[in-house]
Amino acid sequence: MSRQGTSVPQLAVKIDGGFWDRYQVLVRDTVIPYQWKAMNDEIPGAPKSHSVQNFRIASGVTPGVYDGMVFQDSDLAKWLEAAGNVLAGEPRGESGELRAWVEEAVDLISRAQQPDGYVNTYFTVKDPDGRWKNLREAHEMYCAGHLIEAGVSLHRGAGDQKILDVCRRLADHLDERFGTEPPKVRGYCGHEEIELALVKLGRLTGESRYLRLAQYFVDERGRSPSYFDVESSAPGFTPIFGVKSLDYYQAHVPVRQQKDAVGHAVRAMYLYTAMADLAIETGETELARACERLWESVTRRKMYVTGGIGSSAHLESFGADFDLPNDTAYAETCAAIGLFLFSSRMALLRDEAKYVDVMERALYNGIISGLGLDGVSYFYVNPLEVVPAVCDSNGSYRHVKYRRQPWYGCACCPPNIARTLSAIGDHAYHQRGDTLFADLYHEGTASVPVDGRVVRLRQSTRYPWEGSVRFQPLDDASSPFTLALRIPGWSRGHEIRLNGSAVAGAPGPDGYVRVKRNWRKTDVLELSLPLPVERVHADPRVRADLGRVALQRGPIVYCLEEADNGANLSYLRLPSDAPLEAIDRPDLLGGVVAIRAEGVHEPGQQTGARLYSVGGGPGGKSGTRDAPSARELLFIPYYAWANRAAGEMMVWARE
Repeated sequence: MSRQGTSVPQLAVKIDGGFWDRYQVLVRDTVIPYQWKAMNDEIPGAPKSHSVQNFRIASGVTPGVYDGMVFQDSDLAKWLEAAGNVLAGEPRGESGELRAWVEEAVDLISRAQQPDGYVNTYFTVKDPDGRWKNLREAHEMYCAGHLIEAGVSLHRGAGDQKILDVCRRLADHLDERFGTEPPKVRGYCGHEEIELALVKLGRLTGESRYLRLAQYFVDERGRSPSYFDVESSAPGFTPIFGVKSLDYYQAHVPVRQQKDAVGHAVRAMYLYTAMADLAIETGETELARACERLWESVTRRKMYVTGGIGSSAHLESFGADFDLPNDTAYAETCAAIGLFLFSSRMALLRDEAKYVDVMERALYNGIISGLGLDGVSYFYVNPLEVVPAVCDSNGSYRHVKYRRQPWYGCACCPPNIARTLSAIGDHAYHQRGDTLFADLYHEGTASVPVDGRVVRLRQSTRYPWEGSVRFQPLDDASSPFTLALRIPGWSRGHEIRLNGSAVAGAPGPDGYVRVKRNWRKTDVLELSLPLPVERVHADPRVRADLGRVALQRGPIVYCLEEADNGANLSYLRLPSDAPLEAIDRPDLLGGVVAIRAEGVHEPGQQTGARLYSVGGGPGGKSGTRDAPSARELLFIPYYAWANRAAGEMMVWARE
């Protein structure tokens, strides 16, 4: 198998300042300790997790009965992956408490592993006879996949061989059971995840069997006769959640024939990520073209301006093209994370900046919106408009929250955020040959293998609040290499200077400007990106946004919040010619750049005793109208909403 592109191992990238350093510290010092307590059921008033307790029971340490969702094991696995990412950047003598927690969890998992390599507390404790009998719904491979990803992370970050051995035995068990050669049997998981985990394990270990098994699971999906139909018609099949249509599982047609993103949004993203991984490994053009079609389907027709996807609360799924309601948006945090992962793989596959642009949009908006600034509160669903009274009274909005939650009975999103934010360094650069692509701008250092040698680089910036990014080699290079700077799709201009002198050149079709040089540690390469406040308008087929405007500055999408603008945000209007001013607010929401605008408060016709009126239009004989009045509007970054008093929020304002 051949590699098409190479990401930079997280171990080589250290974020040590700026915007993302705050999140690295928050995850390390607050998020991970809080989540360990949550998984040990120690957060007063929060829903119980049962994750650690289930492993204590399955390992024989504690008597008891299984509790929680069928996929509860995956929460602990994702937490362990985040812990491995954090430990990768910590000296071995530090983080003693975290290491102790990890050792405790790994010991429980190792004890719970069955002699044949199987690991799953639900079927070990609750339903021993049900193993592998409901692949459509039981999430066995999904849980196995997250555990394997945790094993890769802990081995890479903490040198943990014990968990890697557990994961290899688990992967060997899967390889012995599933495939085309007798006595192996057909099958694949209803919730994709194992596929991309096996690719990671194969890359780490060099074991080609794991890559071939990932390929089998991807290739088998959607083939006729459908494995899920055969399985559900077998004697003794017992539904768990209720059988869904095949497109819900992306199993309606073989993956290479799929053109439109359908079904459960998170499952789709994990499948597409694995498809891209395999296209990278194999160089297969047909699989790569399928990935491109599906990425275009998601990002051109089914993605919110925040990078959120999966608009429908019904089955947590994609809706029709351009069906992107704001107030009932589901936009699960895990789905935005999945889009981030899929886009990152596409960037490796194609070396095109447009994929990183979507990574960036999802990361700065649809992902970190799911984590409170305190590190201990969460959103599962990320709407673009909220009216608390409506959420409280209308059952159609029961999924929409306007207060962040301490935990969930189905807590897939919180540890997913932790593992994603702790691994941002994995996505900061990628390389091909003698070219190092600078993808996500950040403050930090990198030691990067480029064309057979190690390049050490310092990156300095206040991005996304400021558009200046400075690169400095930390050593003299032994031979020339190319540094490719991403020019974001939102950029209206840029300037590059090398040692104070302008570097001419527009970005190529791939969206990068390349600078090749025999670099010296005295060199300074500076990229300047203007950051004006931009008005964003939706395609007119997005009915919810007709006559409305959103504001964006750099990669940050903004919103109005009641805490700054008062109630009844729908009364506010942002004229198309209103001046827009970016203002630095270190005192607000942990330090942000907000946007001040000259708006209009326009409550419209008040009809008195009548709900509707006719004649005269607004302010006519049938009603009275408050005169429009000037109103200063304050827009804050969308990711920071709901960190103060509960209230209304709106991304798309009337124009």
